[in-house]
Amino acid sequence: MAETDEDAVATADDALYVLTAVLLTPANFPSVLGDDYPEACAALGLPPLADGYGLVLGQDGDGARWTVVIDDVSLVAVAVASWDCGMEYELSPDERTVVAALPGWPLALAVAAPGVPAPHDPAPESEDQPPLSPPDTTAWGSAQRRLGADEIASRWSQWREQLDDSDFPAPDDGTGAGGDAGVPDAPEREAGAAAAEPADAGAGRAGAGRKNAPESGHNGIRRVLAEARAYVDTPPPLGRVRSSFAPGEARTLRADGPGWSLVARTDDIAFVLLDEKPGEVLPVGRGAELPGLLEALDKMAVRPG
Repeated sequence: MAETDEDAVATADDALYVLTAVLLTPANFPSVLGDDYPEACAALGLPPLADGYGLVLGQDGDGARWTVVIDDVSLVAVAVASWDCGMEYELSPDERTVVAALPGWPLALAVAAPGVPAPHDPAPESEDQPPLSPPDTTAWGSAQRRLGADEIASRWSQWREQLDDSDFPAPDDGTGAGGDAGVPDAPEREAGAAAAEPADAGAGRAGAGRKNAPESGHNGIRRVLAEARAYVDTPPPLGRVRSSFAPGEARTLRADGPGWSLVARTDDIAFVLLDEKPGEVLPVGRGAELPGLLEALDKMAVRPG
């Protein structure tokens, strides 16, 4: 997040004190809003333009929350990259790039503009639509599941180091799912993401040392891998499969579908999260089929420009 004391852009009625900005593009969108790019756009009432948008979140002079949608994606990309590097960047979009000024915030922010009232929704008379609000992540569901997948992708090494190749006996069912060896507890979750822990390798419930994993976990993995394979033959909505940078020659793959998320490295294993298994992360070993599936998904995935 980037808190800027002086940045301001004009909304319809007042200046906006910028708190942060995020991209909304096919390759990079807040996954908490949806399983794919069109679904994330629909959450904001926006058409899924091919080039995407930049979302500028801030407060007006009265402290009201506003989300300014702009079509200058490059400007927001530069701002976000600068803030991520700890550099100052004054985000001041040209008024001609403003697509819409939407009341409320679609994401939860822990910062506020100095010198104005505490963040609140605009008064009803100043709105043309209900204010945006973040998805409910207080209970396990699709939003929590996607946040959990985000967490694994961003802290891959901390999750991966808790599993050894010996935790994945050679599969006999073609899924690549591992056996029943227990693994240590996972790192703590942050920012309200899923309180998920690595399960027993393959399909166990969260927690260390639990054995004899329920068959339902294996069935869930089979279903996810089958639906992911179907994406190769029938491309899903834009953004359902995304590929991003990873160390070495690998790529980080993220795929989502109805009730599931998959995070993988193209040279390594995968992790699966399911709506039907609250707070659990199911590791999937390389096996015989996973490498080819990950390669095929990477070829058809959306990549950052």
